[in-house]
Amino acid sequence: MAKHAVLSSGAKMWRSLACAKSELRLDLTLAGGQSFRWRETAEGHWTGVMGGRVWTLTQTDETLWYHVYTSSDRQGQAGVGDRKRRAGVSLQNKSEMRFKGALKKEEEEPVAVTPVQDTKEEEEMLRDYFQLNVTLGDLYKGWGAADPHFQRIADIFTGVRMLRQDPTECLFSFICTSNNHISRIHGMVERLCRALGAPLCQLDETSYYDFPPLSALAGNGVEARLRDLGFGYRARYLQQSAAQILDTHDLQWLDGLRSTSYLLARDALRTLPGVGTKVADCVCLMSLDKAEAVPVDTHVWQIAKRDYSFAPGSGQKSITDKLHRDLGDFFRKLWGPYAGWAQSVLFCADLKKFQKLKEKAPLKRPKKEEEDEEKVTVACKSIKIETEENGTVKNTKTKSARHKKAKTSV
Repeated sequence: MAKHAVLSSGAKMWRSLACAKSELRLDLTLAGGQSFRWRETAEGHWTGVMGGRVWTLTQTDETLWYHVYTSSDRQGQAGVGDRKRRAGVSLQNKSEMRFKGALKKEEEEPVAVTPVQDTKEEEEMLRDYFQLNVTLGDLYKGWGAADPHFQRIADIFTGVRMLRQDPTECLFSFICTSNNHISRIHGMVERLCRALGAPLCQLDETSYYDFPPLSALAGNGVEARLRDLGFGYRARYLQQSAAQILDTHDLQWLDGLRSTSYLLARDALRTLPGVGTKVADCVCLMSLDKAEAVPVDTHVWQIAKRDYSFAPGSGQKSITDKLHRDLGDFFRKLWGPYAGWAQSVLFCADLKKFQKLKEKAPLKRPKKEEEDEEKVTVACKSIKIETEENGTVKNTKTKSARHKKAKTSV
């Protein structure tokens, strides 16, 4: 039986690219609530599905190592089937047959895998997924200069990058996040892929499946099946959103939102069943290239009140559209055009699973930084969020907004 790859067993079948841990930390990025397809299969080794392929990733101080698995009957296909699968084309008939009962899931046996030599395409997929063209160190410097609290967090939580996920996978994964927590969402997404996705391979008795295409998600009877799998009311949202996209738009509609403005993309997503402002912002930020999107939930609201003395809406018990907009505007003024990336660092640092990092490296509070923070707190309290009728922030310059955009490398 094929096993999960481990770098210490030999680097012959591994490929690598230069990437310092300060630019990417796999544990914080892959387990921080952005994607729900990755799990640690050996110490420091993360295995998951991306782009219709199964990967194992690990890293050393200056290098990102990756191993790609492939089924024996898919060797030499140069990724064409993967692109069609992401568009929801090549697997339509197979998904429908499986769903109708012609092929029972429990009788399916994912084929064994054979490691193959990497291709230039796979390196490009990895660079795109982690958005390695963006120099994270430059962003951290800008955020830290504008925000002393962020700087103290950044000293411990370096390398938290924003993923660029497939829009379909990102959207339907985050529909599952309503009133949920990360570990349970992982299980739901896994069950969704097992029920409706195509089998990719089996490693150490663990089977991996591709994310289901829109045609499978929109199929007749999907809602009932997902309810049986424990999705509850989310089952209806998943099926209806997929059906609405196929009926009203087309397979390329979600990808096309990458070329629209942030507000237009967010409003378009909010027309789908089960997609509120927070889910729409998550999809905009994590798959549609809207770096200014700041997803707001009660967790982020508490961070804003606790660490930034954010006063608006303090008497409310729930997050209204206005509070969501005001809080997003507050952070965009503070951090600039990549505010969504900065927010993900603070979100990650506040997760219980990562609190041991703070214990190992206690947050230092030099007197000068405490004085600087007091000044920022006073400034934050005095900020009056000015909005235009469409809810966007007026073009007022702040220190963070004047920072140059992060340098990019080809």
